[in-house]
Amino acid sequence: MSFFKRLKEKLWGNEEQQNDESQEELQENPLADDEVDPVDSTTEEHKEVEENESQVTEIETVEETVEQKDDIEPADQTVENEIVEVQEEVKPEKKPSAWSITQKFKAGLAKTRDTFTSKVNDLVARYRKVDEDFFEELEEVLLQADVGFETVMELMDKLRFEVQRKNIKDTDGIQTVISEKLVEIYENGEENIIALNMQPKGELTVILFVGVNGVGKTTTIGKLAHRLKSQGKTVMLAAGDTFRAGAIDQLQVWGDRVGCEVVKQSEGSDPAAVIYDAIGAAKKRGADVLICDTAGRLQNKVNLMKELEKVHRVISREIPNAPHEVLLALDATTGQNALVQAQMFKEATNVTGIVLTKLDGTAKGGIVLAIRNKLNIPVKFIGLGEKMDDLQPFDAERYVYGLFAEGLEKELEKMED
Repeated sequence: MSFFKRLKEKLWGNEEQQNDESQEELQENPLADDEVDPVDSTTEEHKEVEENESQVTEIETVEETVEQKDDIEPADQTVENEIVEVQEEVKPEKKPSAWSITQKFKAGLAKTRDTFTSKVNDLVARYRKVDEDFFEELEEVLLQADVGFETVMELMDKLRFEVQRKNIKDTDGIQTVISEKLVEIYENGEENIIALNMQPKGELTVILFVGVNGVGKTTTIGKLAHRLKSQGKTVMLAAGDTFRAGAIDQLQVWGDRVGCEVVKQSEGSDPAAVIYDAIGAAKKRGADVLICDTAGRLQNKVNLMKELEKVHRVISREIPNAPHEVLLALDATTGQNALVQAQMFKEATNVTGIVLTKLDGTAKGGIVLAIRNKLNIPVKFIGLGEKMDDLQPFDAERYVYGLFAEGLEKELEKMED
């Protein structure tokens, strides 16, 4: 299947669905584009919390009743059914369509696209013919977008080969060729590289979050918990970042907001002890997923890495083959600095995936490709905004579409004509 056909089938959806969802967005979100949903606030002013406060309180009351009655017979499912019904009322699940997800990528990569694509368009306008001068300037544009030196060199080789193979003479449609090769480089023949290593039903999945302070790690944990809960999973959180002032309280706020129990101790406690208690509590309550927060004091690198190794050992001792995922949170706005952090954490822990935060706030979105190509670690989630559901599984084709949206849309229109 050609790149264009695959792109249209996977990303666009049908026209009727697009129109329906556009109307829904206008009705549900009458706010201006620059008004941001303040999910990082620790106040009670968040609109979502206000709307669901009474329902969340009702959940907590019912859960306390269940915990106090340890002798309830298995056949008595009345209280458990009430809990499920209330949770469904708080967060009714609505599976997003391919079209709506694609639009999130397009909006979230707007800053990168405005900078990167405008320069590519300028190149195409100035160079009507594909020659070596064109390739040299394109190489510079890609480097400025933080795609990474090794990735750019590989892309240039692939582009030169493709141009020669297809006997491409002019720059018309060159964005399509670039897009296709970027997807090939990222996927590198692998399938399902973004899927989380979830355990079978009835077994606890442990996800360990690592990353330096300030990258949005705790916020991302809350958003991932919300995502997993919307899929019907029981999620618990472990407040393992016991040294940063306010970290435990921040995670508790997210736990309250999402409706997840948070296992915590006092500030300054041993993180490994907190994780140990959390595993015991998760097993006792029959939780599906335990997400563990950790400290990120980069200025104390040696102690930090020893601490993470200790936490890892405790988890592995309590649950064989755990943690099942070690997700590294990186701030996309730091560009090549994020690559350095990824290298450092990879050396100390078995990082299985990257969560790239704040991608909507930078013009250097090419760092996604640099991380994947240089460190061979997949980017599993990306942050495309401030709202609860703006944490999205990474998709190479949607990502490339986000970079070249206008150009690819024009090419698709030409194909249909």
